[in-house]
Amino acid sequence: MADKSTDSGERDAIPAATVVIFRRAPDGGASQILMQVRNRALAFAGGMAVFPGGRVDDSDFELARRAGYVDIDESAHQIAAIRETLEETGLALGLRGAIDAESAAKARAMLLDKGRLEPVLAQMGWRIALNDLVPFARWFPKNERLSRIFDTRFYLADLGTGAVEIATDAGENTRLFWASAVAALDAADRGEIDLIFPTRRNLERLAQFDDFDQARAHAEATPMPTIVPWVEERPEGRSLCIPADCGYPVTSVLLGDAKRG
Repeated sequence: MADKSTDSGERDAIPAATVVIFRRAPDGGASQILMQVRNRALAFAGGMAVFPGGRVDDSDFELARRAGYVDIDESAHQIAAIRETLEETGLALGLRGAIDAESAAKARAMLLDKGRLEPVLAQMGWRIALNDLVPFARWFPKNERLSRIFDTRFYLADLGTGAVEIATDAGENTRLFWASAVAALDAADRGEIDLIFPTRRNLERLAQFDDFDQARAHAEATPMPTIVPWVEERPEGRSLCIPADCGYPVTSVLLGDAKRG
């Protein structure tokens, strides 16, 4: 019997965006993706390995409106993913203009100081390229007993070359690393990193593909409903479940094995 109402009431969700960034592997193997280990002091997912990203700020919605995008909500989420990536990793992703390692470092410092992307774009003479971010998934664990509830949109993006400079922000993250999805899952199985439930499910989904092009084709061909995990009694025991038609090879795990932030 399913239990899809584990909270005493609905709570407002925090809009968030995260991005799976691909690069070519130096050894010519399966493409690698960028992950970060969150500071253990953080209230949500402290110490967990996740993709770059964070909450959507009011300034992201304001920038989307000023830019004249048709879908303000979606555009604001993509802008947040671009902003958070620059803040957390130093990568100027989803941006166009005269961009190199030096200008990216300057833009990052400016962003950390001002807290908004719009003045950084004006100063650097850059523009946003939303098409660089491919919608991949949307997760909304609204019925889980979490300290904070995020309604998170996941995107895919491709850096192409592996020759990029990244650095932790020494605040929200303490480590950045590149690994294939398979290698990241193996590291979690060995206890080298910890993964919350949505991150592990998305890594399992990504592990089906060798590169960005395959993952993008899959994302574009797969329905993308909002995924709301639920608890259900199954023969193997009380399990945390997701829908079976959203591209995920694993759709349920024992509740005791699920790390939920």
